[in-house]
Amino acid sequence: MGPKSDPASRSPALSPLGLWNPLQVASQFQSPLGHDFKSLAQEPFGLQEKQLLQGPVKPLDWRYPIVPEAQRELAVAFQLRQPVTPSSVAVQCGENRVLVEVQQDFFSNGQLIQPTDLSLGGCPVVGQDPESRVLIFDYELQDCISLLMMNEGELVYTFSLTYTPEALAGIPITRADGAIVGVQCHYQRLQNVSSDALRPTWFPYASTKAGEEVLLFSLKLMMDDWSYQRPSYSYFLGDVINIEASVYQYNHVPLRVFVDRCVATQVPDVNSLPRYSLIENHGCFMDAKTTASSSRFMPRSQVDKIHFQLEAFMFHEGNSPSIYITCVLKATIASAPSDAQRKSCSFANGWIAADGNDQVCGCCDSTCGPDGEFAASPYGGW
Repeated sequence: MGPKSDPASRSPALSPLGLWNPLQVASQFQSPLGHDFKSLAQEPFGLQEKQLLQGPVKPLDWRYPIVPEAQRELAVAFQLRQPVTPSSVAVQCGENRVLVEVQQDFFSNGQLIQPTDLSLGGCPVVGQDPESRVLIFDYELQDCISLLMMNEGELVYTFSLTYTPEALAGIPITRADGAIVGVQCHYQRLQNVSSDALRPTWFPYASTKAGEEVLLFSLKLMMDDWSYQRPSYSYFLGDVINIEASVYQYNHVPLRVFVDRCVATQVPDVNSLPRYSLIENHGCFMDAKTTASSSRFMPRSQVDKIHFQLEAFMFHEGNSPSIYITCVLKATIASAPSDAQRKSCSFANGWIAADGNDQVCGCCDSTCGPDGEFAASPYGGW
């Protein structure tokens, strides 16, 4: 009888690589189940598991949990508070000055503004009342940037009171916002100093000697179709300004009106600088030739009126957006032909006369005669 091996030292047979070989195990140990064990090995789930799957199944009694309904918020009466316009600016308009007082509590919220953050048409604060906490501006009408507009009965100067808060160094937030407040001064037009038509008052001939040499001229800004006078004096760059020059004939024989010369300035003084000569040399419209603009005289349709167009512009220098245009007008008997000193010439690849007689424009590139000076009170301007 050969030696007995210790059951505890028994181990599965190893393959030459030292790995467990299941075929060797099967050849050494014979299962008491024989063929049935092989069948179970071929059916890994086994017969008993099939019987469990085919048996009766207990119905599921699981349900999704009920989510409690969120409590609705009660409706609350709420109205967003609208900002109230503060009455913190006072204006006093003098004959040639404007006085503006501004409370340092500019927004009526308890926050005091700094004088350096406030300006009137580019002009700084000139005074301060520490007790009443009031900032003061006191300037002549022409000292600060303003917009001058004219309507039927008034001159209106418009200034911008600008608040620009300075950011605090090192702090990325702000609780103040900029603001602009319009300030206006209205003046009654007691005398004609603009482009509106002059309306003479007639007196009986017995008490007045007729002056045949006194002529009444007017300059008007017109609508695009030339049918009515334009109600606004504001233009944007690129706009075309339609201007009508006319002469009132009344008891005169028919008259023909001409625009002798026009000059543009930033103030009413025609001799101030900067200045720009639009029409010169007795009716030569130089703007089109100088700047290649579309400015021109329109073909004449009435002898007592002449229409011309001017492209809107502004000066490089100066702080005022306003432009004053002063023109000298003249008139002759309508039956008299135009000549070198009485003409309306436009430039468009050459000189063209509004009356059709282009020959009178031949002197526009040289000298058409002595130029007069602008009178202290020119016939028309705005």
